[in-house]
Amino acid sequence: MAKKLRITVLKRDLYEDFIDEYATENTITQCSKFEDGQVFVMENRNMPEGFCSWAWADLHRDIVSVFQGASFPWIKQKNSIISCCTDGLRPVTFKIEMIDD
Repeated sequence: MAKKLRITVLKRDLYEDFIDEYATENTITQCSKFEDGQVFVMENRNMPEGFCSWAWADLHRDIVSVFQGASFPWIKQKNSIISCCTDGLRPVTFKIEMIDD
């Protein structure tokens, strides 16, 4: 049975107070690469089609851990993790979980 992971976009945030204070322009919006609730299924260790390469780099350690069967004691669901990209102005939070074939 082949292992599969589901990567779900839980939430796209926008830190307007940080944008006001730190950004060079005030036109920054929520990440446009993803939509809340969007789902990607990973059937191998390759980045899913249409996934953001920056977010992939940020999530890769957690993706590999779950793919290898890791569980995290602070997460209720076994073989899953909540992780996010590291965009400090507009982060995206994901759920990464092992799914049955």
